[in-house]
Amino acid sequence: QVQLVESGGGLVQAGGSLSLSCAPSGSIFSINVMGWYRQAPGKQRELVATITRGGRTDYADSVKGRFTISRDNAKNTAYLQMNSLKLEDTARYYCNADRVYLSSGNSIRDLWGQGTQVTVSS
Repeated sequence: QVQLVESGGGLVQAGGSLSLSCAPSGSIFSINVMGWYRQAPGKQRELVATITRGGRTDYADSVKGRFTISRDNAKNTAYLQMNSLKLEDTARYYCNADRVYLSSGNSIRDLWGQGTQVTVSS
């Protein structure tokens, strides 16, 4: 069973920085697009940033200039560097892979991690 595991969440003061990681488990050949999403209580899950295998990125307007998504294709791992954090960034952050190619030759679509909590304090 393939899983995505997020790490790096925690409590940080406004204006501070935090780095998140998303690493897969299981026997994986490659992953297509990877992304970070977040969800605050009572709100819809929203896109934060995505990155293709080739490194093309896309960001939500609310995080442009502050967050940076990156990936290591050899490790099939995605990262999110968050700078200049604001109170509004408080949410549970989820990692997503739109398509995971398994060593068995099968693939999995729309795989989500369990999330990691990011809390920004004043």
